[in-house]
Amino acid sequence: MKKNLLHAISLAICLTLLLMNVCGCSKTTKAPKQESSNTASSKAPGEASDKDSKEPSETALADVTLNEVAHSIFYAPMYVAIEQGYFEEEGINLTLVTGFGADKTMTAVLSGEAEIGFMGPETTVYTYNEGSTDRVINFAQLTQRAGNFLVAREEMPDFSWSDLRGKEVLGGRKGGMPEMVFEYILRQNQIDPAADLSIDQSIDFGSTAAAFSGGKGDFSVEFEPGATALEAEGAGYVVASLGVDSGYVPYTAFSAKSSYIEENPDIIQKFTNALQKGMDYTLAHTPEEIAKAIAPQFKETEMETLTSIVARYHQQDTWKENLIFEASSFDLLLDILSESGELTDRPAWKDLVNTSFAEKAAQ
Repeated sequence: MKKNLLHAISLAICLTLLLMNVCGCSKTTKAPKQESSNTASSKAPGEASDKDSKEPSETALADVTLNEVAHSIFYAPMYVAIEQGYFEEEGINLTLVTGFGADKTMTAVLSGEAEIGFMGPETTVYTYNEGSTDRVINFAQLTQRAGNFLVAREEMPDFSWSDLRGKEVLGGRKGGMPEMVFEYILRQNQIDPAADLSIDQSIDFGSTAAAFSGGKGDFSVEFEPGATALEAEGAGYVVASLGVDSGYVPYTAFSAKSSYIEENPDIIQKFTNALQKGMDYTLAHTPEEIAKAIAPQFKETEMETLTSIVARYHQQDTWKENLIFEASSFDLLLDILSESGELTDRPAWKDLVNTSFAEKAAQ
């Protein structure tokens, strides 16, 4: 009896070990999903990316902090890249920080708080002309038109820029791309920004819509969602698009210190690859699909409003098909800076732009 019992126990132990071995072999170990501080809550459960799903890499992701000048629907392709998981696919764990101003974003890059900055490229020109020894190089251009709109207090179906003569306009920060592009358009229409109208540049970037709604100014230059919000409450009406009337301008670009690019070319390439995937998605999908993709980035914006804003940017050819920052665009940037009285010297395109990463990503 005892012998039979021992035999049974031995058999049970063998079966248990066999089952443990089989179960152990059937499990797969996956790297935990990496999320950025400003980009969590990527997708609803069960929602799949348009791209073929890929098994997470077993190698550690490279940590990259990106400081953006503002958090705006204007930059939709970047948020598509985040929410579709393209940075993770390329091996990057992205942390997104909003700087709330190009000067603050540049400071973060120069101090090393952020590896990459996203801002108007005019800031890299200012830094270069101030004698920075570690140049900040533009390696990818995202938008090719201005992203702001002129808002009036009443509907003006026959608006012309000459209607601004003698009026007060809530403008942007002196030396910033929004204000300089606005002044560029005025000059293109034979209007002197200093003599023919009054431009209020004293109001903070994020407060102009509230000031306009409260009765300040005859017109206001607004980014989204400010322009749409003013229309929704009946406090203003979009009468012109600065993006359309200025033509193609290099409005925003990604940049990093030359030392960082030289030491980390693989990371810059992977980063640019992810952006190009986001751009490809944006140009191939409808405003409704784009709005759904970036919705987690704008939780306080209703889907109808988000879709409307995306459609407005989509229709005016806001986003660049590739991320290559051409020499002609750089020359136009310098012309705008010069006309605004903000240029002390004209740097060479090759000194502040590197197109090799964008060219490879576009292949």
